[in-house]
Amino acid sequence: MENRLRNKNTNNADVWTAIQHLQKAIAAGGVDPKLLALVHLRVSQVNSCSACVYAGVAGGKKAGDTDERLHNVAAWREAPFYTDAERAALALAEAATRLQDGAQGVTDEIWEEVNAHFTEEQIGAINLEIALTNFFNRINRTIKEPAGKTWG
Repeated sequence: MENRLRNKNTNNADVWTAIQHLQKAIAAGGVDPKLLALVHLRVSQVNSCSACVYAGVAGGKKAGDTDERLHNVAAWREAPFYTDAERAALALAEAATRLQDGAQGVTDEIWEEVNAHFTEEQIGAINLEIALTNFFNRINRTIKEPAGKTWG
């Protein structure tokens, strides 16, 4: 796959500043970086964004997560490696990402489970991570960003 953009650095600097502010807000939400990386990875898997799947694995490793957990997140429901809180966040990530074609979206049951494990500030950070990941997934899929490359 070859990137459709010749020079990504020509993008508006205000966009990058806004993204940096969003990333700071996510980091300030009090959520374990390993969990945020799992959420990023799972959303990217759902959206088939190879660049962000690659980044999610790298981010998870940087945060101290294991290969076992990172490689099994695609089957998190069946794999024994995740806490109840992580499962709640992954269910939220999937439901919030799969909104197309009349998908059910975030049910009351999913929302209640997330609320049982996280504060409102943490839920806000997780939701923002989900949204920002979907944002990047759509850009990367549109421009055909290959896995292993970096933005900036």
